[in-house]
Amino acid sequence: MIILFISSLKTTFMFTLALFASGAGTNVENIINYFNRPAKNITIGTVFVNNSHAGVIERAQRANIPVHIFNRNDFYHTDSVLKELQECRINAIVLAGFLWLVPEKLIQLFPQRILNIHPALLPAYGGEGMYGMRVHRAVIANREQKSGITIHEVNSEYDSGKIIFQAACDVTPTDTPDTLATKIHQLERQHFPRVIEEWITTLAD
Repeated sequence: MIILFISSLKTTFMFTLALFASGAGTNVENIINYFNRPAKNITIGTVFVNNSHAGVIERAQRANIPVHIFNRNDFYHTDSVLKELQECRINAIVLAGFLWLVPEKLIQLFPQRILNIHPALLPAYGGEGMYGMRVHRAVIANREQKSGITIHEVNSEYDSGKIIFQAACDVTPTDTPDTLATKIHQLERQHFPRVIEEWITTLAD
């Protein structure tokens, strides 16, 4: 039986996060560094990775954060990921560059407790297959004047959960997908950890 460790946190307010990632892990590293400070009541318990060659593995290990590597069968057809979350006593999940759709059984165990970041101003440029440079190329191709980031709760559909926060940047006529990516990464670095902390505070109220 899977047991979710979400107890009353109003007095102690201690949260343990699991980060899920698929790639280089710059957001993961930024989040780890942000919460690895005195007086923070939020800790990073583990990093889950669905790519055994992802750069995020080295970043997490360098920060002495345990890493769990899993495959598609583990995620969608077994309870192995759920059991590892249980063993780590995880309270909430943050997707930080994670590209797979979260299965319903995981959403049910962490209702309104899974957060994601998307590199565009949703609902524009969201949905299956829209991630990373694919988003930036589409924004440039359509000659948009604005882009940005959206931090949202996760449900059973790609990029359609409740929006928690958005931040925008200008897209100039001289921007390329690469320069736009740099602007988006700056917004992610500036806002993502802080919004995570504020979101978790609301969960503890």
